Amino acid sequence: MIQEQLDNFLFQYSYSTLFILSFFYFFLLYFGIAPIFKKVCQLLFKIKVLQKIELKEVSSKQIYFEIKHSFKSIIIFGFSIIPIIYLIRTAKIQLLPNTFSNIIMGLVILNLWNELHFFIVHRMMHLRYFMKNVHYIHHQSKVPTVYSVYSFHWLEAILLSTVPLTIVLFLPLSFISIAIYPLTSILLNYSGHCNYRFGNGSKNSWKLFGTIHNEHHYKNKDNYGFVLQLFDHIISKFKTLKQK
Repeated sequence: MIQEQLDNFLFQYSYSTLFILSFFYFFLLYFGIAPIFKKVCQLLFKIKVLQKIELKEVSSKQIYFEIKHSFKSIIIFGFSIIPIIYLIRTAKIQLLPNTFSNIIMGLVILNLWNELHFFIVHRMMHLRYFMKNVHYIHHQSKVPTVYSVYSFHWLEAILLSTVPLTIVLFLPLSFISIAIYPLTSILLNYSGHCNYRFGNGSKNSWKLFGTIHNEHHYKNKDNYGFVLQLFDHIISKFKTLKQK
């Protein structure tokens, strides 16, 4: 039954129906999970499991700005399924069976690929032209919130929506892993934008993650990675070696 429904989704549904389903999927990820994630963070803060990073209160005007631009991004993300389904229907790409191991492997690959993809796009967004005309929208959130995660200019939203598309052309994945990936991505995004962290954020700890991205929003530079900061460290090492 599940496989039959999946086949209908992949081969029978119209592209307009696929867009509507994809749009509501991203809509629920954002408007459904964000307030829950925020409430959980506030609860963990009250019982002293989490610390708040920036104590400055965020205005309702900022939240409105974030939601307005996030809604535009969700419309764009809704279209991201179309080229993938087209490539499947025209046999330009192959899918792996939806076994548990293939789903887990696919999620690992997609999230690791996102580290490089995001770094490249994000670093480009900080070039003078893009910072002035595109990326400034995301950086209106000096103190990020859970509602900042999709607050992008339309061009940045298009570029960030291509994570699965830019890898399925070269590496077969299971479709369920592609479908679940936005959930894992937005949960990590919430963690980086919620303005809370575990512990004191000391630099020798994995607990620094939230602090790093908060600092990026405040300083408007450095820390261009998504979660791992791997490519920031590689670039830093390269610059150091070049100077010697």
